[in-house]
Amino acid sequence: MPTDRREAVASLLLRLRTAGIMEKRLFTAFEAVPRQNFVPLIYLDYSYARGAFPIECGQIMTSGDQVAKTLLALELEDKHRVLEIGTGTGYQTALMSHLAGKITSIERYRTLADKARTRLETLSISNVHITHGDGRDGVPGSLFDRIIINGALPEAPKALSDQVASNGMIIVPIGPADGVQKLTRLVKVGSRFNVEELFDVRMQPLEKGMSKAI
Repeated sequence: MPTDRREAVASLLLRLRTAGIMEKRLFTAFEAVPRQNFVPLIYLDYSYARGAFPIECGQIMTSGDQVAKTLLALELEDKHRVLEIGTGTGYQTALMSHLAGKITSIERYRTLADKARTRLETLSISNVHITHGDGRDGVPGSLFDRIIINGALPEAPKALSDQVASNGMIIVPIGPADGVQKLTRLVKVGSRFNVEELFDVRMQPLEKGMSKAI
């Protein structure tokens, strides 16, 4: 690992430790996935900074700090089947590939899906399947241990409740599209969900449909 990248990763991990995050598997994933491979060139020098970055298709790349807190809340294990809705650059997807068994990621923008797929192939990540489609309906007929939604919804996603395995969970930002949302964890117990609000986030709304033009 180049010295400058090693120092940048160390700075991020120090911030996480200061925030009380001590998960070794998560740290190993951050060390294994070069964030600069996923950041737009104009922001390359700030790859491990606190801020979020604008990316193609009018979307936003979430800060590494927020990604870490979100993945910690997801409590991933090696055997887990994960559904990610909203691939974005593929950075969070790549991190999860080191923490779970199989990742299915759905992206509504073809440009983002194609570029993310290429980035993961470059890193020889083989346990991820990225598709171009409308993620709001998930993958009907499938069952996942974890579902993570990278877009705000006004309420819990009822359409995905049947796709969560027993004792599985959904992580989703719930709140207004143009304001602060609560990152919310829904844990399936029997036929119901235990709901826990985790922390404030500002994420773009999860849009319906899929983009055919870009």
